[in-house]
Amino acid sequence: MTLPGLSAQQLNIETIQHGGVSWINIQQPGVAEMQYLKERFHFHQLTLDDCLSVVQMPKLDQFEDHIFLVLHVPRFNKESRITMPSEVDVFAGSSYVITVHDGNLRPLTKLFQDCQSSEALRDALMGQGSGFLLYRVLDTLVDYCFPILNKVIDNVNMVEEQVFETWNQNVVREMARLRHDILSYRRIVRPQIEVLEAMEARRFPFLRLNPDIYFGDLADHMRRIWSELEDLKEVIEGLYDSQGSLTNLHTNDITRALTGVATLLFPFLMVSGIYGMNVTLPFAGQWWAFWFVILVSLGLSIGLWILLKLERWL
Repeated sequence: MTLPGLSAQQLNIETIQHGGVSWINIQQPGVAEMQYLKERFHFHQLTLDDCLSVVQMPKLDQFEDHIFLVLHVPRFNKESRITMPSEVDVFAGSSYVITVHDGNLRPLTKLFQDCQSSEALRDALMGQGSGFLLYRVLDTLVDYCFPILNKVIDNVNMVEEQVFETWNQNVVREMARLRHDILSYRRIVRPQIEVLEAMEARRFPFLRLNPDIYFGDLADHMRRIWSELEDLKEVIEGLYDSQGSLTNLHTNDITRALTGVATLLFPFLMVSGIYGMNVTLPFAGQWWAFWFVILVSLGLSIGLWILLKLERWL
């Protein structure tokens, strides 16, 4: 039973009624809200438990007079800079649509608030029955995926330019983050395609809506997002390979330069080592011996430098 003395207004439940259709929006649901739904609509206890579950896979459950949807909507986390899933649970029957979520999905919250304040929008969304309202709610959530996708595309394009302009460790870190973001986004999108395709294939007489036209349109949008993410995954993996090749080339250039420097210094080390021995050597007692050693070493280094240039090793 619901807690004594608590009404829907005192719970995290908001309701809009128009044209015989009710839109019930529940943010941050708890046990009391689920008990309210059970008493009023007699939903199955397992579906209500799914609404309170921390981790629930996307799915479609069809009952005699309603459907139950679990969807994951991508939401960009500004702290981790990774796209994370945000769960939305939806009940839809012949005269109602119930949305259950944590309140962090701004498009859904804004749509509900606009519907509350605008009679014209209420008539447009709810005047054609619960099936069309369900479609518009899902369409809003699907459309929310595209700005996040466009941001990922812009980030990939920016990194692609940086990879070929300069060698920078920050670019490697950004590529790793983008790869994580794309993979996380793909994990969110793929199950949604299966759910929307299932809605497209089935018939729901109580919704009075053609699923091929409406839910098929949503499935097409999700497939398009999946296709874009597949392309981005291939691009970022190609950039990883290019970055690896550029890094190897950069390392080889540094190694070749250091090897050249060491080679040019070798005559100085050799001659100075010989004249540093504790034995009698030619010109050891002459005042010009030091300059002689320097000139011989310098001549050998210049000769090596010319040889390396002719062989194109430097």
